[in-house]
Amino acid sequence: MRREKNNIFADVDWLLIFIYILLIGFGWMNIYAASSSPDANGLFDFSTRYGKQFIWIALCLPIVIIILFFNSKFYEQFASIFYFISLLALLLLFVFGKEINGARSWFSFGGMSLQPSEFAKTFTALAVAKLMSDRTYNLDLIKNQIKAFIIIFLPAFFILLQPDAGSALIYFSFFFVLNREGLTIKYILMGIGLIVGFILTILYGKAITLLWLLGILTVIMAYFIYRQGSRFLRFQWYKIVLSYVVILLYILIVNYTYNSVFKQHHRDRFEVLLGLKVDTKNIGYNTYQSQLTISSGGVSGKGFLKGDITQGNFVPEQDTDYIFSTVGEEWGFIGSTAVIILFMFLIFRIIALSETNPNKFGRIYGYGVASILFFHLFVNVGMVIGLLPTVGIPLPFFSYGGSSLWGFTILLFIFIRLDAHKSYDW
Repeated sequence: MRREKNNIFADVDWLLIFIYILLIGFGWMNIYAASSSPDANGLFDFSTRYGKQFIWIALCLPIVIIILFFNSKFYEQFASIFYFISLLALLLLFVFGKEINGARSWFSFGGMSLQPSEFAKTFTALAVAKLMSDRTYNLDLIKNQIKAFIIIFLPAFFILLQPDAGSALIYFSFFFVLNREGLTIKYILMGIGLIVGFILTILYGKAITLLWLLGILTVIMAYFIYRQGSRFLRFQWYKIVLSYVVILLYILIVNYTYNSVFKQHHRDRFEVLLGLKVDTKNIGYNTYQSQLTISSGGVSGKGFLKGDITQGNFVPEQDTDYIFSTVGEEWGFIGSTAVIILFMFLIFRIIALSETNPNKFGRIYGYGVASILFFHLFVNVGMVIGLLPTVGIPLPFFSYGGSSLWGFTILLFIFIRLDAHKSYDW
């Protein structure tokens, strides 16, 4: 093992930093394309959204230097403190937060706003890594699984109350981390089953969905009884009864929640997505315009600042949640594919470096970073092209916003610091 070098940039993975710079630079170009206007006073008009984004990008440099200044043990030792500070910040929003677009998710300081949920993801990843890297921690034990679930879903619960369902949804990405560390895949399969049951209930109603699911369960049970005979019934009867009860209760809860708890605009979004209704003027307007914008780009795109739909401001929130539609129109299928490949290369690089980290804390945190980035990419692009409902999740390093940019910068560069120090003797 080697001793730490005084140079804060020693042994950092420059390939990750290069990809980070590429994503931020190309993201800024698309923000410029989506928010520029003839009235702007030059390329660096700081009253415009692209001008403000340039300031936030510039401020990333001191943030990066501060992150790299501390060694890896600092983040491991103070992970719990960072986590509790993030929870406190989320709670203080209900007292001091500013409501924007119906959600109390922001602290406002004069002309500047910060969104704590963008930073809470990083600190939750640190807390999960801290918990699971303990030598006495065994993920096979139910009590330890519950501890991990509490750490993961407590900030998600506070975020959901704001309400900001999109940001809360990101915390499900931590199941990939838990699965890597030994959590049985049945939890992920259970989650997929819950999603399928939810969609079927919306599409066909509770009665038909119940008949389908109970019928499928009966066929499965009959197969096991055929293979194992009366022995299966003797030892597993309580699981059979419980399975029927759980399916029944879940479908009834979904039906009640969808019809009595969800607001009409929530129901409209799901019904437009699932093809139960066509709406290109109200709830479905954003997605329709986004799909139209992307498809108009063709294979090679219309060229930088030549996207007539983008320049005409037809897509709402195009420089934030729908920034990928700008890429589709001006850079086409080739540019869109290149962006996705670049993101995937970033994610696979993080996973590869995590696997080589002898420190369990660094490995678990690395998987947290990769999972969060993948989930953001998957949901945002799926939302923009109409495969998923609109939930307000930004595209990392691309979408307009200081909180989002700084949050992802902190998330990535803490990993870069942990990776650079993985072979040092502390």
